[in-house]
Amino acid sequence: MVRWRSGTVTRVRRRWRGAVELDVRTPDGELRALAYPQLTGDPEAGDRVLLNVGALVMGLGTGGYALVVALPDRLPADPAADGSTRDAGHLVKARYTPLQPILLGVDEEASPYRAAMAAAEGLDGLPVVTADLHSALPAILAGVHAERPDARVAYVMTDGGALPAWFSRTLDGLRGHLVGTVTTGQAFGGDLEAGTVHTGLLAARHVLKADVAVVTQGPGNLGTGTTWGFSGVAVGEAVNAVAALGGRPVGSLRVSAGDARARHHGLSHHSLTAYGRVALARADLVLPTELPAGLDTDVAAAVAPLTVRHRLIRVPVAGLDEALRASPVTLSTMGRGLDADHAYFLTAAAAGRHAATLLAAATSA
Repeated sequence: MVRWRSGTVTRVRRRWRGAVELDVRTPDGELRALAYPQLTGDPEAGDRVLLNVGALVMGLGTGGYALVVALPDRLPADPAADGSTRDAGHLVKARYTPLQPILLGVDEEASPYRAAMAAAEGLDGLPVVTADLHSALPAILAGVHAERPDARVAYVMTDGGALPAWFSRTLDGLRGHLVGTVTTGQAFGGDLEAGTVHTGLLAARHVLKADVAVVTQGPGNLGTGTTWGFSGVAVGEAVNAVAALGGRPVGSLRVSAGDARARHHGLSHHSLTAYGRVALARADLVLPTELPAGLDTDVAAAVAPLTVRHRLIRVPVAGLDEALRASPVTLSTMGRGLDADHAYFLTAAAAGRHAATLLAAATSA
């Protein structure tokens, strides 16, 4: 449950879109905290803050900040819109939690995109790359743009990891490289809000006019080390959603030479479960043509059972390393950078390149 603390802001540190990092003095000592000003108001030095410190105390990577719940002595003003109508939206996310925001859904009656969303019947063959971890997003984007620099790429963020898109410094750094972010389900804070992955995908295609979409959870990942107990299982459901809407599912496989855990070394059991047992629709599963010899052999053997349902695509890697090194954001997964787990990022980039190739084929057809 929640571990509460009260403290005083001693320093405002760095800011990025939607978030501010703080130093807070508490009875436990100085803590690093994170606030989302759109929820709590904008903290300043000297403000008293109420904190949730549970994840920080446990040393969890997911949610491992002290999180500002409120500025009790300086509450933010009410939103400007009339709260008794639905004109500013009535889509409630993080529902029935103390900080539930009320937002304008992209397909609501008051949305300027209502007509486009009401008329949207499918994805018109849109290539959609699905991936387990948020850290794959910039690598996939690098692969798309290595093949098609002009491609319009949208990010559809699911709610398996962070709920606020504002938590992601990666997204902040990718502004100008993505045409927009759609936060779906209980996730919020994107450029557009959607209630489901299906409406999020339709918004990417028909509102953001994306040529390619990428679907991953937000930063963080829930995992218990069991076959089914991980948030990335939703990757398989995303494949089904893409296929149901007439898109082209492209599966980014989670491949690692740097992860010491047996269940994630080589081809992760997350990919085996999500694509092998949850995804009922056919997807293109992508591997680079070049992986270290031993790793390639192990991954090829592990992926073979998935080819009963899916199509395995080998993608050339020329130029992908250069594209990854030119990423506008630092590449990192589970604390490992590009050189510490090159295979992970290269495999994600290959999936992006394949999606761009599908786009090129559709354009020329």
